[in-house]
Amino acid sequence: MSEIQAKILDFLSRFFRNHDLQSDEDIFALGFVNSMFAMQLVLFIEQAFQINIDNEDLELDNFRTINSMTRLVERKTAFVVEK
Repeated sequence: MSEIQAKILDFLSRFFRNHDLQSDEDIFALGFVNSMFAMQLVLFIEQAFQINIDNEDLELDNFRTINSMTRLVERKTAFVVEK
């Protein structure tokens, strides 16, 4: 597990206490996510990884799984490094 995945899992585990969340498990399909939590998740990712989530990044597929969030962070941090 990468450092990014571990950090995301640690955050999500606080809310999914009774569920052993897997990296490829759809958190929206599990029914644990409401609109308020979705905003908390976006803010967490921005702050934890020091990136900006742009409007075009606010697609559900970018936040469904730990793996998809990890890919989003990797894309955004690679873009920052390239600038």
